Amino acid sequence: MTYDRLVCANCAAPVSEGRCPVCRASRERLQQQSPFAHLNPMTLIALLVVLIAALALVAHQTV
Repeated sequence: MTYDRLVCANCAAPVSEGRCPVCRASRERLQQQSPFAHLNPMTLIALLVVLIAALALVAHQTV
C-alpha cells in the first residue's frame, strides 16, 4: 500500500506530508514495512507488465 493517498485521522492531512507526530509515525512504519511504499500504483503496474512480458519471452524461447 502506498501512503500518498492516506489521510491522517488525527490532523486530516495527507500522511505523506507528515504534519503531526501520528502522520510521521505512520509514514515511518509504512516505509519500513514495504520497499515499494514510495512507488505509485502506475509504476507498480508498469513493472508487473514488464515482468509478464519477460516471462512470456522466456517461455516462448524455451519451446
